[in-house]
Amino acid sequence: MEIRVEAGDITRAAADAVVVNLFEGVKTPGGGTGAVDRALGGAISETIRLGDLTGKANEFVLLYTHGRIPAPRVVVAGLGKSSEFTIDSVRNLAGKLVRYLRRPGIETVATIAHGAGIAGLPPAACAQAIAEGALLGGYRFTRRKGAGTKEENAEGPKRLIIVEHDAAKVPEMQAAVERGRILAEAANFARDLANEPSNYATPTVIAERAQELARELGLECEILERADAERMGMGAFLAVARGSDEPPKVIRLAYRGKGGEGYDLALIGKGITFDTGGISLKPAQNMEAMKADMTGAAAVIAAIGAIARLKVKVDVLAIAPCTENMPGGHATKPGDVAVALDGKTIEIVNTDAEGRLVLADAICWARQLGARRIVDVATLTGAVSVALGDQCYGLLANDDELARKVEAAAQAAGERTWRLPMFKEYEEQLKSDVADIKNTGGRNAGTITGAKFIERFVEGTPWVHLDIAGVDMAEKDRGWIVKGASGQAVRPLVHLALQLAGEG
Repeated sequence: MEIRVEAGDITRAAADAVVVNLFEGVKTPGGGTGAVDRALGGAISETIRLGDLTGKANEFVLLYTHGRIPAPRVVVAGLGKSSEFTIDSVRNLAGKLVRYLRRPGIETVATIAHGAGIAGLPPAACAQAIAEGALLGGYRFTRRKGAGTKEENAEGPKRLIIVEHDAAKVPEMQAAVERGRILAEAANFARDLANEPSNYATPTVIAERAQELARELGLECEILERADAERMGMGAFLAVARGSDEPPKVIRLAYRGKGGEGYDLALIGKGITFDTGGISLKPAQNMEAMKADMTGAAAVIAAIGAIARLKVKVDVLAIAPCTENMPGGHATKPGDVAVALDGKTIEIVNTDAEGRLVLADAICWARQLGARRIVDVATLTGAVSVALGDQCYGLLANDDELARKVEAAAQAAGERTWRLPMFKEYEEQLKSDVADIKNTGGRNAGTITGAKFIERFVEGTPWVHLDIAGVDMAEKDRGWIVKGASGQAVRPLVHLALQLAGEG
């Protein structure tokens, strides 16, 4: 979808549909909505008087203009209560609007900058939120579908024009739209990978996508094969990979925004391209969803791509350890002991607690490469869904300052986190009789003990762990989130890099 900002009069926009808005309780529309109302001879005011337009959130009213303005349709979007309207509201509204306008005959849509009028929100921030919401909310994964119905094949608007009456504001708003586009397209890149069936998104395929991105953006790219991982001593990662015939890959991407020793930030993403649980086999019900157990890897690859596109002045490393977790003849057995890259021994009491194993070696490698801060992203535990549902994801950390930065980055992206405790006493659950640590502490506090396991390999480096297992896949459309892979965590990682560079 093409998105641009133009100076002009919304009543004169040449479009298939014009979008204006109304806050709940407003009886006499003003601003751009008032201008369109007057051009239509009071049609919007009359619809309000009749009770068919209230301005409540999620309300869309379609009016036909009968030639009184160039656009044949006007959509009035309800904004809800003005006291509750935020930039997040703008983003969600844009997502819902593009789906509402996904109908034959609507290719060009002109809209006012929702929130930049009486709501008093910054016009540039509103423009960015509209771009993000439209591109995220209009996303669909259809590449594996055959011919569908006319409704299913409707593409939705091809052009979205934000009409701004003050020409002086247009350059800043257009720049914000471009930033929003980069952020949204990165999240959609991650969605594409996570939505793919696992036979179309093997470790090899993900490595190829990373290489393509690196060539396009000039990133450093290194792919470790099985033999490379063996030579380096990545025993925790290889313990997970043993049961699969698919070649495992450890993907390393690096972006140098300022140059120097080491990296300001390392992004580590769990890349289990299909998780059967291994010998500790999962139940068959809903196992198909385990194709998305590589969402963390997709997120960090997508995020470093967006950081490079934005030319952020920060040095960033991304590592994505990718493998299947299968119950083959060579698979790791419960009770086996693996040796991680840093020499720690791990008793693997449950082969379905595999994500933390691949993350452990990736984090050790990041530390060797000079990472000064580490953020890992993983669909790590079912326990986080029990604790937090699908409304937010878990955040656990060993560093308060970095945790606050990540929380702020998520808030800037319109995503929710909730910090869980990391009390030392939880380490008791991970004590092993035969090794330095065991890979699971049982059912109690499962999300926390998963993070405590990872923490053992961080060795004091400022670190944040994001457990996104409750939010990686959505069951239905909701604002900018669409059914299927949600793309969450990608934009917060980019916002974090912008913060570290002083640009956020």
